[in-house]
Amino acid sequence: MEFGVGSILDGKVTGITKFGAFVALPEGRSGLVHISEIAYSYVNEVSDHLKEGQEVKVKVIGIDQNNRINLSIKKVTEPPPRPAGGGQGGRPRSGGGRPGGFAPRPAAPKGAH
Repeated sequence: MEFGVGSILDGKVTGITKFGAFVALPEGRSGLVHISEIAYSYVNEVSDHLKEGQEVKVKVIGIDQNNRINLSIKKVTEPPPRPAGGGQGGRPRSGGGRPGGFAPRPAAPKGAH
């Protein structure tokens, strides 16, 4: 079974490092899931999400010139829905929507100088 970028495979975690996890793949091959490809949420410690011997489903996201296989766990699933409001964090925009961040100053009434 030949696989390439975009293939979804079953694998088993064989090692955990600070920067990711090594996964055994079919045909005696292995690949790396970088820490940034483990979950859609922030991953501080790989060991909080994965354990050696754990069965995982991975997607091949790259194969480099040295035939090293880059894998993703998070890309096998759909991303979680974004909160309503367009992702602005609920903070109002400042500056009145004009470049430079300043709102126009109202004109002074005639003869007020």
